[in-house]
This record gives sequence, C-alpha cells and structure tokens, in this order.
Amino acid sequence: MGQCLELSAAVCRIGIYSCFRAFCCKGPPSPRTEYDVVCVGLTGSGKSSLLTQLCSESTENIIPTTGFSIKAVPFQNAILNVKELGGADNIRKYWSRYYQGSQGVVFVLDSASSEDDLETARNELHSALQHPQLCTLPFLILANHQDKPAARSLQEIKKYFELEPLARGQQWILQPCSVENMDAVREGFSQFISLLEEIDQEHIPGRI
Repeated sequence: MGQCLELSAAVCRIGIYSCFRAFCCKGPPSPRTEYDVVCVGLTGSGKSSLLTQLCSESTENIIPTTGFSIKAVPFQNAILNVKELGGADNIRKYWSRYYQGSQGVVFVLDSASSEDDLETARNELHSALQHPQLCTLPFLILANHQDKPAARSLQEIKKYFELEPLARGQQWILQPCSVENMDAVREGFSQFISLLEEIDQEHIPGRI
C-alpha cells in the first residue's frame, strides 16, 4: 500500500510540475534552447550522482531516487530538463507513464554490475529502444563506473547489449564514463545535444 501511495504521489507531482512550467514560468525566454529528457537505469547505476555532478551540486548523502526527480542541467548551448526515474524493481514497470513529452533518452548502466543486473539492464534498454514513445528519439547510453576493476569494456557492452543490430536506424551514443571522469560525461552529453539540435533543425518549417 505504501509503495502505491508513493507512486500515486509521484504522478501527482509530475502533473503539478507540468502545470507550474506552463503557467508560472513565463518570464523572459532562455538564451539557450531547452530540451525535455527522461533518464532511466537500474538502482545503483549512478544516475543521481552523475546528474548532481553536472549541476555542480554536493554529492554527499545521495540516496536512490523513489518515483522521480527533475533537474535543469545547464550546458553551454542548451539546458536539459532531465526527469530522472527511480530504478527499483517496483518502480520500473511504471516508467512508461513518464515518457510522454520526452525529446531524448539518457540510459545509465553500471558496467561493473553483476551478470544478473547486467541482464536486467539489457532487457530494460531493449524495452526502451522499442517503446512507441521513445523509439524515434535519440539515446545517450552511459556505461558508468568505468573506474571500477570489474568494468566491462565498451566493445563488450556493445556486443552484450546487441546495440548495433537492435538499434539499427536509431540515433544513439554509447559513452564510457564515471564520476571520476566528468569530462567523459560532458562529452557524451555534448554529442547528445548535437543530435537533439539536428532533430530541431529538421522540424523547422520550410526547411528542405
């Protein structure tokens, strides 16, 4: 019952957030383009730590996300409004409720996780890549925890997750990273923003 109440409260919060943005955040337009992005991954993959670091916030006392959280992550040429979804077993089945309105997807995986967790992450990524609301969007796949001894290489992850055959025709980036190497994280997001900008340009009226 408690878990159901938490999820219901999370759905209510996202509705309130959407209304707040629509009616209370008029103000002067931002000089940087804003994109709405959903961020998913299993608990322990490092989603919250990476986003907190990108926002130059303290990483002390970070706890796993329950429901969802939202961060406006600033970059030089864009602002990503990132909706991070909790990765616990009882939360993942509700991920699709939060997909609407997303312009891109960030999937964080623990490249040093157990075989069982890596298999679960692969299944969740496959589901996301094939979901009707996400399958046409660009994906940034962050292979996190590359600083750990048990971390799989990029080639091992690409092969195990079957990215090239599964995501053929889709726009995706696979980026190795860790909280100890935020330059790699920013490089991945820079490429991701370039994909978002390309899609924006394609939808400009009158563009050939």
